[in-house]
Amino acid sequence: MAHIPACPQCTLENTYPDAENYICADCGFEWPMQETASDDGDDSIVKDANGTVLVDGDAVVLIKDLKVKGTSTVLKQGSKVKSIRLVSGGDHEVDCRMDAGNFMLKACFLKKA
Repeated sequence: MAHIPACPQCTLENTYPDAENYICADCGFEWPMQETASDDGDDSIVKDANGTVLVDGDAVVLIKDLKVKGTSTVLKQGSKVKSIRLVSGGDHEVDCRMDAGNFMLKACFLKKA
């Protein structure tokens, strides 16, 4: 027999399965039986253009000129960015501060310094 987990909201163990969800009889909270494993899997790993894993605080270098959308600013190839911050969600994984301002960049345009 499969183990029925406790309610994640009220932490009581009076839960039961119903179709594709678990239901808590005490608080009425419902949650899916099958958690999506891909949400926390490979999405949390950010790799640069060479396949090197990036972490918060790394220094990176731009591998090509990048035009900043909506402005005439161009971030030049070879520009070094110190102390990056990785963010989740969206297609721009790296938050950084440069001389021209604060930017969100895609990791495929960076290489670890």
